[in-house]
Order: sequence, then structure tokens, then C-alpha cells
Amino acid sequence: MKRNIFYTLFTIALCFLLVQTSFAQKELKPKPSPMSVAAMKQGDAYVKVVYSRPHKRDRKVFGGLVPYGEVWRLGANEATEITLTEDLIIAGKKLEAGTYSMFAIPEEDKWTVIFNEALGEWGHYNYKEDQDVLRVDAPTSETEESYEPFTIMFNEAGTEMIMAWEDTKVVVPVSVSA
Repeated sequence: MKRNIFYTLFTIALCFLLVQTSFAQKELKPKPSPMSVAAMKQGDAYVKVVYSRPHKRDRKVFGGLVPYGEVWRLGANEATEITLTEDLIIAGKKLEAGTYSMFAIPEEDKWTVIFNEALGEWGHYNYKEDQDVLRVDAPTSETEESYEPFTIMFNEAGTEMIMAWEDTKVVVPVSVSA
């Protein structure tokens, strides 16, 4: 009798573990727009950009999925955030050390890149222009190759923040404030 109870409890426990493992495996599916980090270091200054990478997936990106002339979260999911350990000069304008949300207003020939003091935003739905700390314009250019996922990166010297998606690239000059 005791042996039957033991085997019954053991079988129930084993079934429970198998069901839990099955659910856990389903949760480990990769996200359609996975999170990524771009970082650079100049001297003692460190810059980290945390963003999600949407993919093109046979869609027209700029002027389609991402409309021209409208505020965009600069990625997917949560608003992109940038953290600076020292003041930076971004496209000729000073941005004080701190953490900011990043947005953009894409146009065919340029993007307005926005640094905003609101943090923890989902997308751009609660974006408020009066919380902008800095806006810079950067020209667009064509990429040599097509980018399937939206990508933010820094050049090797850490003097350019590059944003690329589809066949569009935007390069924003960055340097440590003197």
C-alpha cells in the first residue's frame, strides 16, 4: 500500500515537473524585437544605449512602418534610453551627464534626434516635447548593405553614434565635453 502511494505521488510530481518544463520552454522563445545595448568609451566617459531591435520582416520601414514627420521611439517596446557618465557634445551641442530617453523624428533627408528627461516610457505614447533636454538634426544617407534589424552602434573611435535600418543610416557625431 505504501509503495503504491509512493509511486502515485512520484508520478504526479514527475507530471508536474514535465508540465512546468514545457511552460518554461515556451517562455524562452526569442522576442520579435529583442533588447540590445550599444556602448562606447572615450577616456573616462562611458555611454550606454539600451534599445529594442525591431526587424524589417518584408515591410517598408521609413515612410511606412515608421511614418515621416512623427515622433518615433527609436526602436521597439520601451523607449530607448541613453546613459552618459560625463557631459558629451552631440552634433555640436552639450548634453549633461545622466540618463535620458531617446526619440527621433525621421524625415527622408534628416532625422531630429531627441534626448528627453522622461524615463521608463513605453514607446512614445506619453512623449512630451516640454521634457526635451536636447534636439539635434543629423542627415540621412544610404547604407552599403540592408539592415534587417534596427541597429544602434558606435564607430570604433567612439566619435559617431550610428543608427541604421533597412537602407537608411544616420550618423550623429559625439565627443567628450572639454
